[in-house]
Amino acid sequence: MDEKNRVRFFDTTLRDGEQSPGINLNASEKLEIAEQLARLRVDIIEAGFPIASEGDFKAVEAIARKVKGPVICGLARANEADIVACGNAIKDAERGRIHTFISSSKTHMQHQLRMNEAQVLELAVKSVRHAKAFTDDVEFSAMDATRSDVEFLIRLFSAAVEAGATTLNVPDTVGYTMPDEYAELIRTLRAKVTGGDDVIWSVHCHDDLGLATANTLSAVKAGARQVEVAMNGIGERAGNAALEEVVMAIETRRDLLGVVTGLELRHIGDTSRKVSKLTGYRVPRNKAIVGANAFMHESGIHQDGVLKERSTYEIMKPETVGHSTDNIYLGKHSGRHAFQVKLQGMGIDLTPDELGRAFKKFKDLADQKKVVTDEEIEAIVLLDKGTVSDQFHLVSFQSFGGPSVIPMAAVRVQKGDELIEQTGSGDGQVDALCDAINKATDFHGRLTRYEVSATTEGTDSLGEVFVMVAEGGSSMTGRSVAADVIEASALAYLNAINRLLQKRALKKDSKTNSELMRSNPMQADPEPVSVGGERGVSGEGKGLAGSK
Repeated sequence: MDEKNRVRFFDTTLRDGEQSPGINLNASEKLEIAEQLARLRVDIIEAGFPIASEGDFKAVEAIARKVKGPVICGLARANEADIVACGNAIKDAERGRIHTFISSSKTHMQHQLRMNEAQVLELAVKSVRHAKAFTDDVEFSAMDATRSDVEFLIRLFSAAVEAGATTLNVPDTVGYTMPDEYAELIRTLRAKVTGGDDVIWSVHCHDDLGLATANTLSAVKAGARQVEVAMNGIGERAGNAALEEVVMAIETRRDLLGVVTGLELRHIGDTSRKVSKLTGYRVPRNKAIVGANAFMHESGIHQDGVLKERSTYEIMKPETVGHSTDNIYLGKHSGRHAFQVKLQGMGIDLTPDELGRAFKKFKDLADQKKVVTDEEIEAIVLLDKGTVSDQFHLVSFQSFGGPSVIPMAAVRVQKGDELIEQTGSGDGQVDALCDAINKATDFHGRLTRYEVSATTEGTDSLGEVFVMVAEGGSSMTGRSVAADVIEASALAYLNAINRLLQKRALKKDSKTNSELMRSNPMQADPEPVSVGGERGVSGEGKGLAGSK
């Protein structure tokens, strides 16, 4: 492969993507997504923001230790504490990278950092040099670059290269730029930054104006050779450039762009579905490349053309991006081997124990309906009903309601060796069930988001439920799937409570950030808070921002 014309894919699903409102992945879910991204063969995985919390640190550390193939990267603001945490988190990686950044626009420097250009430049150089003590692979970003003074950007990037940065990122942090404008900025920086020929130029585009993919591709035409993307386009505010859109535009229009990638395209579909299931962010049916309608044709004219020759209305083959084209349907008479082959065809690899549990759930479902679809198989495999680390397990429940009666519910919940029974009431059966679960688990929070959808069409479809609960300033998502939407609701709600309890226990035991605070006075706040949708470094401890 011609390295000069190869575009590297820097996936930030686990970092910027997780900053989407309502997404809260635990360490095992992050590791699962990272392993899937490795199968997709992305070049770099931005695994998280290690200083943000003990949970984030451990997730990055686990990914660095276990995931082979891609470079494992952690994000760090331009201060000592962040870089120390990041360096420690990635130290066991096969190949590790530290990605450090600081704002460069007048708006950010004046109102957020309260620094002048000289101070920003000095801190950028110090942070890159410090990062080089942990790894030779250091990426430097100038946050809000597209609203920055170009001459200052040239000086800032030149200083970063001299300090040892090997990748320079030019982020469109707030989704402000236009394609032609962005391409010209990339060309100017490549030409004028001292040492610019010796580094990889990277771009990170947000979709506030719906231009993230267009801007990314324009930058590639202008010489950028790393693209920072997220699966399904998730991320802060309107999201990031979507991995699937960028890679398939490059692959489909090689005649125009003249570059290549190293991604395993057949894993795009299963990666998209896994990210959607674990984050709770559903993919719109009309979403490019990965949406359910991406390769469907309703118009008679289109159907006629496709039946005669697919290329009349399809510029990509569905199987290229992992859309299933097989005709194997599974039901209650299907065996374990057929089930395993189906999973492998869907890009799902399970251990023998996991396969056994998944097959049992499949058979239970198959007893209730004639045919189990691919979507339902994927749902029951990815959305387990509980793990051994859960404090509470749902044993059974009953609920009833109607227009002329008060909805009531009763639950039996297992906590260790203790069996807890409680009843509840509410405005509806789900509300009553939540009330009963609250009493059984001594949960004093509230349900802040509730979504239910069908995994497939038809009245016998599985019900998939996504919830968000909040208590004491913390929030957590929960997901589950079942043939009965009331059961799925109970399981999802209990899943969220269990995850919230796990997060609370982990936070209580955490000492890493407090130790870093005591040893590194540059750290303004151990837990970054959102400021205008971004996170970053504050010169006077006035607030933290940082996403690029």
